[in-house]
Amino acid sequence: MTSSAEINRENAWLSRRLAWPVAVAAGMRMALLASALVRSETGVIASGDTASYLEPGRNLLLHGRFVTGILPEIDRTPGYPLFLAVASLPGAAFAALAQVILSAFTVVLVWRLARAVFGGNRIALTAAWIFAFEPVSVVYSVRLLPETLFLTLLLLSLERLAIFLRDHRLRSLVAVGLWLAVATFVRPVSYYLPVALALGLIAVLARVPGLRWKAPALLLVSVLPWLAAWQMRNWVETGFAGFSSVVARNLYFYQAAEVIARVEHRPFVEVQSQLGYPDEEDYVARHPEQAEWSQAQRIASMRSEAARVLRAHPGVFLRIVFEGSAVVVFTPCASELLRLLAAYPEDGAMPARVVDEGPARAALRLAKAHPWPAAAMAALEAVLLCLYILAARGALYGRAHREMLWLLLGVSLYFITVSGGAQAVGRYRLPVMPIVCIFAAAGLRRKDSRMLAW
Repeated sequence: MTSSAEINRENAWLSRRLAWPVAVAAGMRMALLASALVRSETGVIASGDTASYLEPGRNLLLHGRFVTGILPEIDRTPGYPLFLAVASLPGAAFAALAQVILSAFTVVLVWRLARAVFGGNRIALTAAWIFAFEPVSVVYSVRLLPETLFLTLLLLSLERLAIFLRDHRLRSLVAVGLWLAVATFVRPVSYYLPVALALGLIAVLARVPGLRWKAPALLLVSVLPWLAAWQMRNWVETGFAGFSSVVARNLYFYQAAEVIARVEHRPFVEVQSQLGYPDEEDYVARHPEQAEWSQAQRIASMRSEAARVLRAHPGVFLRIVFEGSAVVVFTPCASELLRLLAAYPEDGAMPARVVDEGPARAALRLAKAHPWPAAAMAALEAVLLCLYILAARGALYGRAHREMLWLLLGVSLYFITVSGGAQAVGRYRLPVMPIVCIFAAAGLRRKDSRMLAW
């Protein structure tokens, strides 16, 4: 029997070993941040969306109201805006520094999740090393966007879920729900994930007496009331009963716009402009009859019109979602890295061309005009494909905890599917990459593994 002293010594040794990938991860991200700040100060670490998070966050912090201008904010949820407002009080660079610290902490969480999934220290440490170098995590640790904070909270939730599946202690599920609720306030993309996880728990606990219904019920009770409270706030202040109006806007300005563009053989950007993109002023100019409408009425109109377009062309819509999912899975995010290093050509903006030309033609155009950036993209794409191959190997042949294996695969599929469509970009892949890195570590350790007893 292992004594407590031996366990403590083992954990201390693991802590010292884990310090290396954490230190390397922090060093890489700090170096990238310093390089970006030296080359272009704080402009390059911000994005077009950063201001839309910062304004309502500062209003909430300083005035106690989550508003943009004079209107209640319903596109953004308060998680990341509040984090950004607090962290950026000394300056935008400090907010990026806070994200770098969080990103280094995610390496620890990947290690903990891998230990729970595979029950081994070697695979967990290998997963931590792989994730320390994972490009999307590195790049978006210094961009002022919610990805890093969301990933930290999601990993905290998944690690508690893995612990529950090993010891079946219901109190772990309370933590799962609470962390997942906070994550959803950072990025609403996980809004439907609690229900998906509850269904997964029903399936994997089918043969566990007393837990099949109790566990998913406790998970839902731990997360849904918080989300419902925010929807109640939206309804009381604006008449909009949803969690975030950005869903309706994306359906209208991206999914429906792309369907129209393909059906009518027109440029995507032209259709977006016709619909009233990118801001409220443009939208009202295109729809003057809605000038006196409330926020909720305009959102309802967008949702209704988008639904009409998508129902009329379901095949085109499904194809767009599938292609968008492929963009999420396979885009290497090299252009974002090159921009941070001031090495990306100004006339090579692939995102503006991918929708109209397709990924292959846009990449070929960039390769002919700018071979070195194209070579960097190809190198990162090769790394990404290698990770996928190793991850598939680890999922098939590793000694993963069976129930956690299926749930992690389900979580990956969830984020890939809901992120598809015309608005799809590579950074939406970040929630999936820790899972990929964990299974890739198992694939590297295949000699220590055996075939799963399916």
